[in-house]
Amino acid sequence: MKATAKDLRYNLKNILESVGRGEEVLITNRGRVKARIISAEPKSDQTRKNPFVGIWKDRKDMQDVETYVRDIRKGRFA
Repeated sequence: MKATAKDLRYNLKNILESVGRGEEVLITNRGRVKARIISAEPKSDQTRKNPFVGIWKDRKDMQDVETYVRDIRKGRFA
């Protein structure tokens, strides 16, 4: 993600939320990159903290996503 110095001033909370999700933010000033903001925690630790990551990994009916979506849409189309 790129943000200007002005964006950083006015949207700091949103930029920090992006960094918290694991995004890297490049701060530009007059079109040139001046800084890079990265998370202090490694990316692998961030995914383990979210309890919803991998919530359906053990579901046998969702192993083939295309088949699963096709099956749930069968009733909608004639």
